[in-house]
Amino acid sequence: MDEKRRVRTSKFISKVLRHEPESVGLTLEPGGWVLITDLLSGLAIAGNRLTHEELTEVVTNCEKHRFAFDDTGTMIRANQGHSAEVDLRLEEVEPPAELFHGTANETGAIILRDGLLKMARHHVHLSVDTTTATKVGQRRGKPVVLVVDAAKMQADGHVFYRSANGVWLVEHVPPEYLRVQ
Repeated sequence: MDEKRRVRTSKFISKVLRHEPESVGLTLEPGGWVLITDLLSGLAIAGNRLTHEELTEVVTNCEKHRFAFDDTGTMIRANQGHSAEVDLRLEEVEPPAELFHGTANETGAIILRDGLLKMARHHVHLSVDTTTATKVGQRRGKPVVLVVDAAKMQADGHVFYRSANGVWLVEHVPPEYLRVQ
């Protein structure tokens, strides 16, 4: 599969597994899981035919590790980023002292004023390093990296989760826990 098709397919699968499973006749199971055979059938109906081997290639070569197969190899899910209603069955994890969030420069002041909000997703996404946060911020212009005082947040009762691909998740980040790097 060429790179262009792999990226296009990855984005479409992300849309289906995170936001619109019903668009291809799927219902997310607890944890966000769906049977691979059901996903492939749904994709085919939507005009996006894919073999099991091609799906494995998309999952394996996704540099952001957006997807995971279950231990049996029969189910797949998006690791995080859902807006679709689903119980992701995440377990609370103690975060590092600081986490990072990358955004476009023009939204930095608004975030510092209002905090980080999950918007239509289940959680705010945070990075463990500034390199990743910078890459995320660059997607929409000149980046700014915000530092999150995760230790203080947790001490104050905020709950953190970590997805299977290492993205840190939290309900929201109030402005008092944020500063510009």
